[in-house]
Amino acid sequence: MTAFWIAFFLVLVAEMGDKTQLVALAFATRYRPAVVMAGVFVATLVIHLFSVVIGEIAGVALPLFWINLLAGLAFIGFGLWTLRGDELGDEDKLAERKFGPFMTVAITFFLAELGDKTMLATVTIASQQESFVGVWIGSTLGMVVADGIAIVVGKVLGKRLPDKLIKYGAAGIFIVSGVYTLVGAFVGR
Repeated sequence: MTAFWIAFFLVLVAEMGDKTQLVALAFATRYRPAVVMAGVFVATLVIHLFSVVIGEIAGVALPLFWINLLAGLAFIGFGLWTLRGDELGDEDKLAERKFGPFMTVAITFFLAELGDKTMLATVTIASQQESFVGVWIGSTLGMVVADGIAIVVGKVLGKRLPDKLIKYGAAGIFIVSGVYTLVGAFVGR
């Protein structure tokens, strides 16, 4: 159960202010929120399944010290990446012309998530934890909750959201997690 909560929390934090969160928010202005959430959920379920498989393979192939060292550095990198920020692209325009709302959201979200920090965070968590299903479901639900919050809050508050507070808070959590993981790697050695 611990792997579930670790994955849930870290992916929830990683998604705050992420470009895929902006994608979900943008789609919520065009489509019904239930359709957007369904598309986000299906895409996230698939992409995080791939991420956990990759992380599990890395966890078996690398010694624990190197996993913790790489994970700590990755989390610090995710914090810096969060500070840098993401931009919303026009990836959804091609899909929108060919598919209906659900498939447009699912395909766009899947493509936007490839190589994204939440995908890489899931790979990192899966390489450390020994719970395939826990990490998969935890990371998926963390992502869906974060995007659900963005849709609801975005509809209610619009442009009055404190972007900098969200960005700096998420970055701080990642950097602290990275430092903690690095210290654990060297102390446990």
